[in-house]
Amino acid sequence: MMKARYIRLADMLSTAIQQGKLAPGTKLPTHRAFAEQFSVALATATRAYGELERRGMIVGEAGRGTFVRDLGLPPTLGVRQTASDGLIDLVFNMPGDAGDADMLRVGLRRLAAAGDLEAMLRYQPHGGRAHERRIIAESLAPIHGPIDPERLLITSGGQHGLATIALGLFRRGDRIATDTLTYPGFKSIAALQGLDLVPVEGRHGVMDPDDLERQCRARKVRAVYLMPTVHNPLGSVMDKATRLHLIEVARAHDLLLIEDAAYAFLEPDPPASFIALAPERTVHVGGFSKSLATGLRLGYLIAPETQTDRLLEAIRATTWNAPALISGLVTGWVEDGTLANSEVTRRRDGAERQQLCQTVFAGTSILSHRNAGFAWLPLEKGVRAEPIVTRLKDHGISVSGAEPFSTVVAVPQALRLAFGGVPKNQLEEVFQIVRRTVEGATML
Repeated sequence: MMKARYIRLADMLSTAIQQGKLAPGTKLPTHRAFAEQFSVALATATRAYGELERRGMIVGEAGRGTFVRDLGLPPTLGVRQTASDGLIDLVFNMPGDAGDADMLRVGLRRLAAAGDLEAMLRYQPHGGRAHERRIIAESLAPIHGPIDPERLLITSGGQHGLATIALGLFRRGDRIATDTLTYPGFKSIAALQGLDLVPVEGRHGVMDPDDLERQCRARKVRAVYLMPTVHNPLGSVMDKATRLHLIEVARAHDLLLIEDAAYAFLEPDPPASFIALAPERTVHVGGFSKSLATGLRLGYLIAPETQTDRLLEAIRATTWNAPALISGLVTGWVEDGTLANSEVTRRRDGAERQQLCQTVFAGTSILSHRNAGFAWLPLEKGVRAEPIVTRLKDHGISVSGAEPFSTVVAVPQALRLAFGGVPKNQLEEVFQIVRRTVEGATML
């Protein structure tokens, strides 16, 4: 059976790309010029380009054109990328400390010496054991005010908490307002659940309440996903006045507020949280991966009483319960002060790394939080991220562009640098290589 014309055209270009006849970064003709070149309808040309984009062969950039992708890079420039052997990883933020292994040994010994170990081998309550929920709730009270442990549910990490929210509280086709740059993990969950993300404008990661109001007037929006305290990837902290304005809009349009606090511990003096300011419509998501260890997957949700039953059902359907061994370890560290000490260490380490980053990238428009192990580097007008990512890979450095974080069609050209896991004695050299590579691309 003969293939459709657009498939044959896509195959032709795909072969040329794979054989190197069309090099990475090559700008392709416009859809109309391509249609004229091969004497086909404009719709056929558009379908051919769409097929190539689906295969990961090309990438369209609004206002700039269509370019051949570097096939050595993952299509998302980071969200599914892992550093191969020998590559320095600036994609995933992996904070750590030389004493982390000792922390684990001490915690495991304490658990082994405790009574009723057999209970950890059995099914647990879906929302977590009552005493552990109480421990976490009491530890959060100085920041968020009194929290009813019955409203706090333990999850298998913050990512699982977000998935639980999407599965338990929303249906396919529901619209969730987000920042124009947001956490890739939430984008992935929304795509799997069939949720439509509505990008809302803002400045440096702080959502504009007036634009949220406009979006709600234009379409039915169910909820807002926010990272108000240490935004990922921009590092911003939303001021209290903006939080209160957003809450006004949420109440006027009956929106659920999803507050992601993954990096909030990096800000030592944060404004009042959404769960404190609007507890009746906020689902707060937190976790311990960034403050303790990325491999210890434990998180929590704090939700209105009206939402907890559906969230419990989603936990039951996905993991049944969080692993009792990990929840026992982590809540033990909450009680004995290990968590608080680890947060101080992470802030201090992040501040040292961030200071070095700011020194090397002085004079650029880099954005970050003063204690974070990541930063956002916008590129100059006309400079594309993908060729820089390719060149950095040749230098042994794995880095992400903006695409995984973007919720708009016109993806900004920028690099996200995550340096929490890079050895400090290598960090300045790594930053210098990135800066020289960016400057080299700027001069082309």
